[in-house]
Amino acid sequence: MLKGVKVAILTISDRGYQGKREDRSGPALEELVSSNQGEVTYFKVLPDEKELIVEELRNIADNGLADLILTTGGTGFSLRDITPEATREVIEREAPGLTEAMRAASLKKTPTAMLSRALAGIRKKTLIINLPGSPKGAVENFKVVLPVVKHGIEILKGEGGDCGG
Repeated sequence: MLKGVKVAILTISDRGYQGKREDRSGPALEELVSSNQGEVTYFKVLPDEKELIVEELRNIADNGLADLILTTGGTGFSLRDITPEATREVIEREAPGLTEAMRAASLKKTPTAMLSRALAGIRKKTLIINLPGSPKGAVENFKVVLPVVKHGIEILKGEGGDCGG
């Protein structure tokens, strides 16, 4: 459940940004967030341009526009796939357990999951999670970490106690 969690969704896609491909991943994530009582407060489609992604992630986190930022796209091996690099530039601390869990679950379905370069991390009091660009991959991966996301955000905000110790 994501009750009370403000969520930003950033679709990273050159073709989506140019209007040459319909963004299906962002709306699929929006539906999943809403069905889990989260509130999508920010939604944008960006091109695979590192500085634009960095600027957007910083803006959202630094201005408290969302507790959780979900990016979809740009996590593969293509030369234009730079979402993890942009995320790494923005985060202050990594949260590798989230992406490890997503990859482990995805590997049970497809060997190509090991090609994911997705990152997760924290900037100020905002959790950022990179997700695959396909609607199915984005939703399946977010479902893996969904049970712990709200608790992690509560801890970030000083509302949830300790994590395991």
